[in-house]
Amino acid sequence: MLHIQLSKTYYPQQEPPFRLEISLELKQGITILFGPSGSGKTMTLRMISGIETPDQGIIRCGEVVFFDSASGRNLPIRQRKVAHVFQDLALFPHLTVEQNVSYGVKDLPSSQRMTRVGAILESFEIANLSQRRPERLSGGEQQRVALARALVTRPRVLLLDEPLSALDLAVKRSLLADLERLNQELQIPILYVTHDISEALTVGEHLVFLKHGQVAAQGDPWEILEKPEAAVVARLLGVENILQGRITSVSHENGTMTCDLSGCRIVVPLSNGSSNQPIRIGLRSRDILVSVQEPQGLSAQNLLPGKILSLESVAHEVHLLLDCGVPLRVTLTIGAARSLQLREGLPVWAVFKSHSCFILKEQALNEG
Repeated sequence: MLHIQLSKTYYPQQEPPFRLEISLELKQGITILFGPSGSGKTMTLRMISGIETPDQGIIRCGEVVFFDSASGRNLPIRQRKVAHVFQDLALFPHLTVEQNVSYGVKDLPSSQRMTRVGAILESFEIANLSQRRPERLSGGEQQRVALARALVTRPRVLLLDEPLSALDLAVKRSLLADLERLNQELQIPILYVTHDISEALTVGEHLVFLKHGQVAAQGDPWEILEKPEAAVVARLLGVENILQGRITSVSHENGTMTCDLSGCRIVVPLSNGSSNQPIRIGLRSRDILVSVQEPQGLSAQNLLPGKILSLESVAHEVHLLLDCGVPLRVTLTIGAARSLQLREGLPVWAVFKSHSCFILKEQALNEG
């Protein structure tokens, strides 16, 4: 168990002070640290590893206290046994793979050191690269060397700061599979910083969402990232449609609620709401279909007539703004938009399932 309760104020040049203040209890397994740039993710890792010192608080892994402002304890970096893999990997360019990996255990007797290094090179399938220097390795091979160097020390905690951000999709998938395997073997707390939702959903067992140096949400990654309850989290995740309305009826038999959004009626999944209660709904732009004819015989319960207010091509997508009584943002492929011959002013129907909608709850955390 990794216990973190800390606060620290930074004073960046020509910027207002930034205060990081978090309290977490993290079990064994992979915890994703997620949030916008500048939310405090990397700062948190640096304080766990000992690179930065909190103003006050406590950091403890099991019975080992890394930092305690009350007692004045601040364990040196080397004694913490925290493995930290940075985004830039920080491999020594003048050393071979074997030398890079063995650097972390240079204090061990030679025979013990080489046995441990040999075993971990085999584990990461890079033993055949042991005499190469980093410039002769691919991005994925360099990442495996960095992970091997971190784990050869047999750490208490593993910190990963956007370790896969520079790799292509195929290499990412292979390394994510390695991380899942390592997680089963190590049985230690692993903190993984990423901006990539697919990475977070693939390997994350727990997710902590940071905003402005505070915990905005935490829990199951799928619940937070796919169906965020907090409006502040939904905005940060890029949920394009956040709709305000009022519940008009509740059907326990059908498991749905009917809502009025300024004269526009939609059906959403049943929650704890009651009739006449205000409601806020999140809806992703990619979960909305567009039809140029009135649809018939669909299972989707939400069919809203409207028209296209604007149409913009971005990369391989087309972004629409519809007026369906409420404004709706829709994302389509270029091929779909062309086949429908979409244009500004064209009458269309927006189609989406009730279960594409999720009910949002406000948080006390400042949304600014």
